[in-house]
Amino acid sequence: MPAPHARPITLTAAERRGLTALAYSHTAAYQQVVRARIVCDAARGHSNAAIARRHDLTVDTVRRWRGRFADEGLAGLTDRPRPGRPPRFTPVQVAEVKALACQLPAETGTPLSKWTCPDLAAEAVDRGIVAAISASTIRRILARDTLKPWQHQSWIFIRDPQFAVKAARVLGLYARTFDGVPLGDDEYVISSDEKTSIQARCRCHPTLAPGVARMMRVNHLRPEPLSTGHRA
Repeated sequence: MPAPHARPITLTAAERRGLTALAYSHTAAYQQVVRARIVCDAARGHSNAAIARRHDLTVDTVRRWRGRFADEGLAGLTDRPRPGRPPRFTPVQVAEVKALACQLPAETGTPLSKWTCPDLAAEAVDRGIVAAISASTIRRILARDTLKPWQHQSWIFIRDPQFAVKAARVLGLYARTFDGVPLGDDEYVISSDEKTSIQARCRCHPTLAPGVARMMRVNHLRPEPLSTGHRA
């Protein structure tokens, strides 16, 4: 039985430029680079066996991509759609998981300061959104919209008109100066309140829930009046 003849390949100027750039690309997917090199060699008149030896491929692989390009052009070098495993969760369930992640835990009655993927998985099951779901699946669902409810960002609005004056006095004490005069060796700075973040004080603004590509925002605690310092 005679061997099948290799499909002839003729490239336009635009196709040749595009395939040559792809064949020598350092950022494109390796499979695409190999397919472009197969077509370029085929356009030069090389046989399938010669191309296979040159790129350490099987003849069937070369024949497949050469034939696809001959039939479909550049579009033939892309992968065919694969059915894959059917999705376990409906679009509605996925949307409800994302909506849950965009709620503050306090709004759901959950005693948490922020969501984690295991916490969201447990809450989704408790609410009847899904029968079962893993933390890694939750992470993949949220990653599609860049949702990261376990991260938060703090901010503070400074409203005291004398803030700069008061802050300069306190910062000067940290630098061992008082009213522009350096402290002596026998003078000490004593701070009686350094752990402000653990005090039971209300926040100026409510916490904002996370959203798409935006982490949860937590306002700074209501600031106490800055001390003006005292020199003994």
